[in-house]
Amino acid sequence: MSAVREQLPEGRYGRSADARADRKLKIVGSLLGVLLLGVLGWIGSDYIAGKSAFSGELIKFKVASATAVDVHLEIRKDPAVSGTCTLRALAESGAEVGRKDVAFEQREDVVNEVVTLRTTERATAAELVSCDAR
Repeated sequence: MSAVREQLPEGRYGRSADARADRKLKIVGSLLGVLLLGVLGWIGSDYIAGKSAFSGELIKFKVASATAVDVHLEIRKDPAVSGTCTLRALAESGAEVGRKDVAFEQREDVVNEVVTLRTTERATAAELVSCDAR
């Protein structure tokens, strides 16, 4: 009987795997993965922090008369931040019949305020256009 060879013939199938090269590749891949996660975390936290500095929400509105709309706003902000929200009123046709910029300078986290928006004709809808920190 002949002996069975356990290893491949030397030089026939190219170089054998270099354990050091594999280890370096794993380390570089791990570092790049950690770096990518760090960058994504930084971008995400910056996005969330920028959003929460000053934001507003239109809770409800009520058509008070043919020339006015009462708008209930809730503003969430840092107490040290002031800002402005822009409101507009729309007629049944969709035309803008009123617009107002409202300043919020209160030193509170959450501000609930009812704002009266004057209109040129009867409005059927009110809309919060934007809120921006100053």
